[in-house]
Amino acid sequence: MSLRYGPGTQSGPPQTVPPEDEPYNIIPVHNLLADHPSLRFPEVRAAAAALRAVGDLRKPPYAQWQPSMDLLDWLALFFGFQQDNVSNQREHLVLHLANAQMRLTPPPDNIDTLDASVLRRFRRKLLKNYTSWCSYLGKKSNIWISDSSRSSSDHRRELLYVGLYLLIWGESANLRFMPECICYIFHNMAMELNKILEDYIDENTGQPVMPSLSGDNSFLNCVVKPIYETVRAEVESSKNGTAQHTAWRNYDDLNEYFWSKRCFQKLKWPIDVDSNFFVTSNKSKHIGKTGFVEQRSFWNLYRSFDRLWVMLFLFLQAAIIVAWEEREYPWQALSIRNCRVKILTLFITWSAMRFLQALLDAGMQYSRVSRETLGLGIRMVLKVVVSASWIVIFAVCYARIWQNNHGRRWTAEADRRVRLFLQIAFVYVLPELLALALFVIPWIRNFIEQRNWKIFDLLFWWFQSKSLLVGD
Repeated sequence: MSLRYGPGTQSGPPQTVPPEDEPYNIIPVHNLLADHPSLRFPEVRAAAAALRAVGDLRKPPYAQWQPSMDLLDWLALFFGFQQDNVSNQREHLVLHLANAQMRLTPPPDNIDTLDASVLRRFRRKLLKNYTSWCSYLGKKSNIWISDSSRSSSDHRRELLYVGLYLLIWGESANLRFMPECICYIFHNMAMELNKILEDYIDENTGQPVMPSLSGDNSFLNCVVKPIYETVRAEVESSKNGTAQHTAWRNYDDLNEYFWSKRCFQKLKWPIDVDSNFFVTSNKSKHIGKTGFVEQRSFWNLYRSFDRLWVMLFLFLQAAIIVAWEEREYPWQALSIRNCRVKILTLFITWSAMRFLQALLDAGMQYSRVSRETLGLGIRMVLKVVVSASWIVIFAVCYARIWQNNHGRRWTAEADRRVRLFLQIAFVYVLPELLALALFVIPWIRNFIEQRNWKIFDLLFWWFQSKSLLVGD
């Protein structure tokens, strides 16, 4: 968003300008006395006035505080945001709040004051993804405010949280395509904001706590720039999209790094630029793909539609077994005991096709395995071993059914072995039935996908069906 200048200004912004000549985009919220049509709306004046309620907040120690400054200026001086970003987000926030207050029905009693419910709803909507991200990772939100509280200090704190998020978003450039990365940054900066608001004392200096990053353009240089340069290096290594998909990380891969708690352990705060996350040249220390890896292969035709192929092959096998009995109608063949037992070979075929699927998964996704994702490699090996074990179990149990039962008469032992086979088959099919039930009842599946509980990972490790989309 480019800034335009009011009447009488020069082609570029001077170093020091009076409030009436400051540049603006749509609304001159820095000068409520200006003769501008938008300022005739009380909702606009109310939102702008709420931002000026700095009150008794501790002033930034290394900058001169001006009476005309507001809460966004206060955040910028503490956390090192750019002044143009502050101007843009000030108008952005005022427009949002004023528009929301205009839509209130019935209108509030005092239209010259920002309604608390407007700010609360806007804060919940703006930080909804952050709240979901905290819930998914099992982290406590750093929004230290009660939804039921109506005090003026909490009203100001809400504006600070909203303003901090917008300032982070406004200066993040291409990092906006990585919503969980934005959540990680906001989570840490919100904690530092809380410490300032709660008058924490730095244990090392004995002075009131200060943010880890402060000073002119510190947010851009120390937070945005390292991550942006990593994104840029990965894009360059893609060779304009001609390189193998496994050779470089795209936005999704970089963003999914923040889907696990390891981002807190590896990146830390302030951001450790020596972390493996920023390595792009040394492949031994490079963090590889975290999500789907595209491998160009004919086998993708089977791997991508494995359930369809399983259904078709099982139907074909069942049809051949029934037709082999040479009866006029299929149900007549199913009345024959031998035919019904032969139908059980479908489970052997099914398990064999699952084994093929596990091999293809391991062969095409092996590049995702690294020192930080050894669990993924173990999971692939376990899937291959378990699927191979099912083939052996079904084959042995089926062979034992026919043992000493080649005639027309079935013994009690053979019946017992058939029942045992069916019990084992039920155990094999049980996860499929559970997945079907979760699909039929969407709210249960949504609940599971929004949680990062170990019990769910244990239950659904076989299908890898837990796919969270945090960002909107």
